[in-house]
Amino acid sequence: MKINKIHHIAIICSNYDRSKKFYVETLGFSIIQEIYRSKRDSYKLDLKVGENCQIELFSFPNPPARVNSPEACGLRHLAFEVENIAETVLE
Repeated sequence: MKINKIHHIAIICSNYDRSKKFYVETLGFSIIQEIYRSKRDSYKLDLKVGENCQIELFSFPNPPARVNSPEACGLRHLAFEVENIAETVLE
């Protein structure tokens, strides 16, 4: 399998304001876009990491502790970029 790069990393945070400040002010990542999702009472913050990678920072009110719930705090998923998804799946 030929993976070109990490495309993005999704993280669910427990404190959106503190996390946003850390990633933007402390680490210096630039904001691509910030969206408030009223139906979920949550934010999604897309951050540029270097030239080719992004962090998707999600917030949810009172997320459960990480067990197997996909909406829990911590790493949600890690996505890789490949040249051809059909060929990669067949490998």
